[in-house]
Amino acid sequence: MNLPAAFRAAARLIVANGHHQGDYCPDPFDRRTKTPHSTRPLSIVAALRCVASPHGDNPHRETPLSELAVKVLAGRLEVDGEPAWNDEPYYLEVHVAAWGDVEGRTTESAVAVLEAAADAAEVSA
Repeated sequence: MNLPAAFRAAARLIVANGHHQGDYCPDPFDRRTKTPHSTRPLSIVAALRCVASPHGDNPHRETPLSELAVKVLAGRLEVDGEPAWNDEPYYLEVHVAAWGDVEGRTTESAVAVLEAAADAAEVSA
């Protein structure tokens, strides 16, 4: 899978299951829910990690592709008018998550930024 495909696959997951705010997904550590993560509403970071993980269902697993996708997306997003302030993976993830957690952020807007990132990645490839 390449970068544009990862963005589009993450967008499809969010379209199918919804955009989740506040954590990776509902019950991220499976304390109550046993359904696959890829069938639950997901944050943008979780969706990217799921599609890049070997079995397509692990929002906790960091892979080179998911880290690249988060980095590229963080460079495209502003939170409170500010760009990502650090280029370390953890802070880039926090930046993307903060963008997704803005009150009123919709599934449609999350999908739109993923699709736009996919389009831009295809053009630059």
